Amino acid sequence: MTVTTLDQVQNDPQTTQAWLTLKTTVHELRQLQVKDGSIPEPEHHARAAELTSAITAAVQDLAPLFPHDAEYLERTVTAFEAWRTSAFAVPDFLEPLLAFQPQQHRTDGLQHLVIFPMYTQNGSTDRFVEAVLIEVLWPEFIAELEAGDYSNALFVPIRFLDFTEGYDTNSAVLFPETVAVSSTPTFTWGAIFADREAARFRRVVRAAADITRLDLPADALELLADQQLTEETFVMWDLIHDRTHMRGDLPFDPFMIKQRMPFFLYSLEELRCDLTAFRESVKIEKDDDASPEARRHAKLVQYAVIFDRIFRFSITGSRVRNYDGLGGQLLFAWMHQHRVLHWTDTKLTIDWDEAADVVVALGEQIEQLYWRSIDRPKIAHWLAAYDLVSATVTPHPASVWAKGADALDLTGPPRALTDAVLDDEFPLSMFFEALDRKMKPVIESTAGITAESA
Repeated sequence: MTVTTLDQVQNDPQTTQAWLTLKTTVHELRQLQVKDGSIPEPEHHARAAELTSAITAAVQDLAPLFPHDAEYLERTVTAFEAWRTSAFAVPDFLEPLLAFQPQQHRTDGLQHLVIFPMYTQNGSTDRFVEAVLIEVLWPEFIAELEAGDYSNALFVPIRFLDFTEGYDTNSAVLFPETVAVSSTPTFTWGAIFADREAARFRRVVRAAADITRLDLPADALELLADQQLTEETFVMWDLIHDRTHMRGDLPFDPFMIKQRMPFFLYSLEELRCDLTAFRESVKIEKDDDASPEARRHAKLVQYAVIFDRIFRFSITGSRVRNYDGLGGQLLFAWMHQHRVLHWTDTKLTIDWDEAADVVVALGEQIEQLYWRSIDRPKIAHWLAAYDLVSATVTPHPASVWAKGADALDLTGPPRALTDAVLDDEFPLSMFFEALDRKMKPVIESTAGITAESA
């Protein structure tokens, strides 16, 4: 099993002069880059050369704090030098990316300096240079779960120490596929900022519970009061969610492969993974052989899935093919229509004794859809998926899809069917419209949030 404590206390790299210099230098360099990461204007090259030299000097100064990343940081210096000699063409950081393997060092508290030209998912689509100081989260009970039934060799849970502008956003992931490279490697890790997820969750759910007058159970209140407890809860949720994308009775074209499909199919895939984490947490909570910490966090994962989905996912982002939003709407409506969630006398209540079985049942419906899909043509599967969603969440009255198969052109290319889906195929209910008006400032305030600002 991976060792989960550090043998020695590391310095705080975010307080060093080298990091402060690196951060300000990266900020200036970003102003010279265009969307693909290059710096095409020749008049900017002299200053860009000075800035990249300062960046490599700072990286070399910081490198002794990260001996486990020595080869990666050496290749990073070489990649910046190669970018400079290329007259700042589209950057290629394939070699340092191949050397950066954080999944091999999942040690609680271990720190990394991450610097790449990359876009930040849910943040910016520009492949600008980003510098991020991170710390690994790997509590003992997570190591035990991962070493047992929930193996996921690619999963790296992390927290922020400091970051540049691209992460002063809603982005809560660090994925290798966002890095500017000349060819696509095999991806061997994916990192999720549990501290941002936890801080965002705590702020949003506190406000939503107050607005809806929801009485929270004592252990849910504890979750909202304790940042570290919430971080560990999200690590457990993410561990199981992440591995689920690769497991199960998947359709012939697994949803995790990028392809153009109606957005409600992505809604079902993300919800399937969350509800698998929910179901497995119910199982772990009742498992006498599981550690006390695992059982405790398993109960908290159930609260986290429900509250994050219904209070944040449903009303976050635009209404243009918002697949995470639809997943939250579906969970809320399913719980309401199965009478474990009630909105009566302008007060929200949840019957916690019955809620778990109802939520698990929705996951079973999606699993059944997937199992049947293997025997169906693609378009028939799409129609079945639409039927599953629209049986619970009401489509827009103008929807062609809502009129049924006879209203759709089923003989043309699948692209035409995707185009026929409205941007807001499943509008917000009156409950969520009202909640959105009151919650919007709270949700907007969580951009760039960290544990310290929760």
